[in-house]
Amino acid sequence: MTERGPLRLGFLMFPGFPMACLTSAIEPLRAANEITGRREFVWQLVAEAPSPIRSSAEIGFDPDVTLQDLQGIDQLYLLSPPTAAFADPRRSPAKLRWLDRTGVTLGAFSGGIFPLARAGLMEGRPCSVHWCYEAAFKADFPAVEAREVTILREGRRITASGSGAVFDLMLRLIEERLGRDCMTEVACWFQHPFVRDADASQKVPVARAGGTTDSLPAAIRAAIRLFETHVEDPLRIPDVAQAVGLSGRHFERLFKRETGQSPLRYYHHLRLMKARQRVLYSNDSLREIAASVGYMTSSPMIRHYTEFFGVSPRDERRLTQSLRRAPARVEAAE
Repeated sequence: MTERGPLRLGFLMFPGFPMACLTSAIEPLRAANEITGRREFVWQLVAEAPSPIRSSAEIGFDPDVTLQDLQGIDQLYLLSPPTAAFADPRRSPAKLRWLDRTGVTLGAFSGGIFPLARAGLMEGRPCSVHWCYEAAFKADFPAVEAREVTILREGRRITASGSGAVFDLMLRLIEERLGRDCMTEVACWFQHPFVRDADASQKVPVARAGGTTDSLPAAIRAAIRLFETHVEDPLRIPDVAQAVGLSGRHFERLFKRETGQSPLRYYHHLRLMKARQRVLYSNDSLREIAASVGYMTSSPMIRHYTEFFGVSPRDERRLTQSLRRAPARVEAAE
């Protein structure tokens, strides 16, 4: 009987990538190797250039191999902020497409879905997109179906919305390769409370309520879903109440009790949060952003944005861009 080789994974890091996603991927695999006493999983850190890559926490990681020299792997995952761009916009996407043609499974963690889509490798395929980035992703890639699930495995594409989802994904890989007992032992090593189903929905906070949407009554969840699907073309609150089968007064009272806000205020804030995603994670003009969240012109959107967030969209975009460029550490004086 031919001995099975290890599953070989690569993690392609972009500057500012979420460090928690990387550790959530590697640590369960390391534990599985220790538990079995075998190298069932091996991994490499990959970058476009051989120089160290600094994570979002300003901790540097030395790549094991450059993307152009990468070979002999089974799966490659992209880790990046949503604003990441390829340092080599011609050769790097071409290399990813070559890996795809050779049968490598490609995936993305958190904002890594953005460069994977920019490489043209998500056309006609659904993907998991973190709720923080959903508005910006849909604006950049309207032809790519973004779903609210934590993990999505679609053929040779695997996407995970955040570090917790990455940990769950690695547990699934361990279970498929080594069995449920080993997977459970790995989860218990890290006191991981439960393993979510592959199609579990993302946890999304309820604005100003200290809870998550999945804990709300069905009628309120349905109303929020209507709000979320009608951001560009806002609905009338009485129409939403009727759609979820409640009288106007009962809907107002129940909604405020469960979320801490009136339906109108919640809807208004939801639209501003969607606008903020595009301010922070896209290069769209304020006029385009205003139109995308139901404003006829940008002026009222800018005013409401400033009142709600305490900073204008222009200033927040400028500040965020400067923080991404500036080093986080203060050098000691000589």
